[in-house]
Amino acid sequence: MKTGEDRYFIGQIARMKRTFTLDDVKRWGCFTRNIHVFYEEPLLAKERQLIVPAILSEGLISEVIGIELQGRPHVFMQKELVFIHPVYINNRITAEVEIIDMNIQRKWITEKI
Repeated sequence: MKTGEDRYFIGQIARMKRTFTLDDVKRWGCFTRNIHVFYEEPLLAKERQLIVPAILSEGLISEVIGIELQGRPHVFMQKELVFIHPVYINNRITAEVEIIDMNIQRKWITEKI
C-alpha cells in the first residue's frame, strides 16, 4: 500500500513488549505536568503497587505502528480503547496491532488493537 503495495497485507500482525518503570512515569509526569496521587501512591493499600498512566501505556500502540509497521508518516483517524485492568509499574505488557482492512485508493489501513 505504501511504496510497494505488497508491503502491507490483511492479517499482518506487529507487536512490541515494554516494561514501564517508576522513572518512566516520573518523566511523563514532568513532561505533561500531570502529577496525580495515583501515580505516586498505591491505588489500593493492599496492592502496594503504583499504576502506569493509561495514556502512557497507550503510547506503546503508536510505537508499534510507527516502528514495526513503519512507512510514510501516519495519522490516526479514530482510536477507541477500553482499559479493563490497570498496568502496574514493572509489569511487562504487549501491544499487538493487526491489519484488518485496506483501502488502496484512500491509502487507509484499518487496524485492530
